[in-house]
Amino acid sequence: MILRTLEEAEKSERRVISENWESTRLLLKGDNMGFSFHITTIYPNTETKIWYKNHLESVFCMAGDGEVETLHDGMVYPIKPGSIYILDKNDRHILRAKTTLKLACVFNPPLHGKEVHDEFGSYSLEGEEILD
Repeated sequence: MILRTLEEAEKSERRVISENWESTRLLLKGDNMGFSFHITTIYPNTETKIWYKNHLESVFCMAGDGEVETLHDGMVYPIKPGSIYILDKNDRHILRAKTTLKLACVFNPPLHGKEVHDEFGSYSLEGEEILD
């Protein structure tokens, strides 16, 4: 059994900070579950271009107000508490936070731990692993 608290993880190297967001990675590849699970905070008044060409992602909004735009069709979807959006086709998208967004995110395949977006807005399949 694995047991972690968000509070403890936020004080460890499981917390990764980037320009527009920070992510606390509670479950990673090294945990051998086949997916990773993160609590991610998107900073207010930001816009992030993302293309997870190597991963599928599901995102559940716990708090905040924002929107996601899929670039292949220009559709804009509101994000609010209780919403889930699923990037099931490696969708290129723009994530906009009107207020601070608090999101629960699941990635398949799982992240190693210290990934940040590359120039395409993607994560590499071979990241630097976090070892507990």
